[in-house]
Amino acid sequence: MAELSRSSKEIKAQELKAKEVKDKEYTSAPGYLIATDEVLVETVVNRSRFLCYLFPCNSYHVMKARLTELQQAHPNANHHCYAFVSGAPQDSQAYGFSDDGEPSGTAGRPMLAMLQGSGVGEVAAIVVRYFGGVKLGTGGLQRAYGGAVKEALPALPTHHKVLTETRLLSVSYQQVSDIQHLIKSTNTQVLEEQYLENIKFVLAIPIDQLKLFKQQLLTLSSGTLRLEKRLEKSSGA
Repeated sequence: MAELSRSSKEIKAQELKAKEVKDKEYTSAPGYLIATDEVLVETVVNRSRFLCYLFPCNSYHVMKARLTELQQAHPNANHHCYAFVSGAPQDSQAYGFSDDGEPSGTAGRPMLAMLQGSGVGEVAAIVVRYFGGVKLGTGGLQRAYGGAVKEALPALPTHHKVLTETRLLSVSYQQVSDIQHLIKSTNTQVLEEQYLENIKFVLAIPIDQLKLFKQQLLTLSSGTLRLEKRLEKSSGA
């Protein structure tokens, strides 16, 4: 019985080690960290309370909706300042910020600097301030708002987002088993699938696996299968 128990532990250890190796390889794929949940961390500076909310955000509209909720939740707060990065951490086109009545450059900009320096993308910060009666000055405000975000970032849950390209693939029912194996071996995500005369897949293929996917697809289908780019639908007039 003892021998069986030891063997089971060894098998379990090997499985965990294999999972760790796979996870390490997966997170080394091209991509970046993104926020996956909201956190709230409060800091106090000279009796002023700074409530920092960090949360997932992939567009200005997501940030604006949460801002409206927090304005309603904290109607007596003096300021509701924000900063967001809705794409990759260093995307120079996907960010925004607001001082919400604080002196220009003392709130939103230092908050944004903390977000961009964190290496986390698709994230927003809203800092709700309750004035404590002591003016902090320009430098003090910059340190307080930037510091509020800095204090909250270690508590933020994140996930590694792998960069992918979307492709279409149509296969016969006889080929589907091989294709499913290829999908799994390249960490490809199936976005959509339709079972008609043939099986049609919409795939999100990791960028670093795209070349391999094409090569193996060519080999296993003897050149009969090819990936197609997905055409974007027009929004119309």
